[in-house]
Amino acid sequence: MRRVNARLDAPMLVQRLREMQAALRLSLSLHMQAQARDAWSRAERDDAGDTIFGIDVAVEEQLLEQCRRWGETQRFRLVAEGLDPRGVTFGEEGRGGPPFVLIVDPIDGTRGLMFDKRSAFCLMAVAPERGPATSLADIEVAVMTELPTTRQATSDVLWAVRGHGAHGERFDLRTGTSRNIDVVPSSETTVRYGFATVAAYFRGGKELIARLDDAIFERALGPWNPEKVEAFCDQYICSGGHLAELALGRDRFVLDARKLVCEKLGARSPLCCRPYDLCCALIAEEAGCVVADPFGRPLDAPLDTTTNLAWAGYANAKLAALLQPIVREEVERVLG
Repeated sequence: MRRVNARLDAPMLVQRLREMQAALRLSLSLHMQAQARDAWSRAERDDAGDTIFGIDVAVEEQLLEQCRRWGETQRFRLVAEGLDPRGVTFGEEGRGGPPFVLIVDPIDGTRGLMFDKRSAFCLMAVAPERGPATSLADIEVAVMTELPTTRQATSDVLWAVRGHGAHGERFDLRTGTSRNIDVVPSSETTVRYGFATVAAYFRGGKELIARLDDAIFERALGPWNPEKVEAFCDQYICSGGHLAELALGRDRFVLDARKLVCEKLGARSPLCCRPYDLCCALIAEEAGCVVADPFGRPLDAPLDTTTNLAWAGYANAKLAALLQPIVREEVERVLG
């Protein structure tokens, strides 16, 4: 059960996060235009959360500078890749409104963006400060901004305040103007002829993932028909990107069971989805999607940079009612 709202100033937070992300998007765009592509993809360091590449460093420095300025008027704790896993606190005690936790993934989808293949997303969310107990379930405000490749002309911005729906704009990088976009998931109650993905991004456990994938879709669609393409797979190496695709009606189902696969294989510290990757799940949920763990339970994890998570996203409640029992049973059978 969620805890009582600490009366955060949600409109102010949405505006502030949108402004921060717009500045990060511009900074990153200028960096990508000025640097050789080899510099983007150079591994700079290995942290507990993930490998930090050259493209990450420029955005990380900009993020910290923005937080230092915000800390002049507000006390909050920043949780992000590359920082102390407990977070970094800005602002003095009692400064500004109620203290909060700001969890950030400055670039979710680094691997696609650093080779200029596909856009990434900057993810930010805010929860009232509850110390170490602060969790994904406490998030009240979420904003995500698309970080475009050098070939793109637009960038989508999505945001949500708990209980107030999801909203979006499409920013034109050439003119600097924006227009509203509808954040409406698919209403289809089948994955047939739609995008439905079981994540298999990296080496390790792919044989198990393939068995899980085939089992789920055979139960959802019936026996394989080699003469028909009945569902499409999109291995978008970006959890925020998958959430955006669900919220905008382009994906119908996503399952990321890497955590469970790695546990089955005995991997101690695998590269899996982390809380900062799913901090904007609120946007998909407010749009009408169902986002849960593979067993159908609500996502709830501490706001840190190290907890491994498995998750499933469904475009709507009716589709979730159909698929969740299948996903749960097949995950238990293949990975239990």
